Amino acid sequence: MPEPTTAPRIVLVGPPGAGKSTVAAALAERWQLGIRDTDTDVETVAGKPIAEIFVDDGEPHFRGLEHAAVARAIDEHDGVLALGGGAILDERTQAALATYAEHGGVVVFLDVTLTHAAPRVGFNQARPLLLGNPRAQWQALMEARRPIYERLATLTILTDHLRPADVAEHIETELAALRQAAVEDEA
Repeated sequence: MPEPTTAPRIVLVGPPGAGKSTVAAALAERWQLGIRDTDTDVETVAGKPIAEIFVDDGEPHFRGLEHAAVARAIDEHDGVLALGGGAILDERTQAALATYAEHGGVVVFLDVTLTHAAPRVGFNQARPLLLGNPRAQWQALMEARRPIYERLATLTILTDHLRPADVAEHIETELAALRQAAVEDEA
C-alpha cells in the first residue's frame, strides 16, 4: 500500500455516535500526531456552534462551510482527521476522499448500530438533524449515508462494544494487514 501523497495519515468517517472524535484522539495519541475535526473547523470559521449555523443560516450554508473545511484539512493536515457525519454527502467531498484514497490515503468508516449510538449521542438538541424523533432520524440518516460510507472506505470497523483505544488498536492491526498484502502483491 503506497504512502499517501496527500496530507492526513488517516481520515475517519461515520455517523453520529460512531466515535470519530474519540477514536481520532486515541490514534493521534498512539501515533504522536496532531488531530483535526472538521466540525470544530466549521464552528471556528462561522464563529458559532453547528446547531446555530443550521438555525441561523440553514443546512445548505453549513454544508458549504463543511466542504471547504474538509478540502482544507485534506490539503493541510498531516495527522488524524475526523469528518462530521454528513460531510460525505457533498459530491465534491466524495471526490476529494476518493482521490486521497487513490493516492494511498486511508479512509476508515467507523460503523455503529443504533443501539450503541443512542447512549453515545444522547440524541440531544446539539444535533440539528436528529430533532423530532431522534432514533428514527438517525436510522434514516444511516439508510441514506451507509452506501456512501461503504463506497469511500478503505477499512470498515464496527465500534459496538469497543472502547476508543480498542478501535484504534483494531485500525492499526487492519492497516498492518493492508500494508503486508500490498508488499506481497508487489513481490
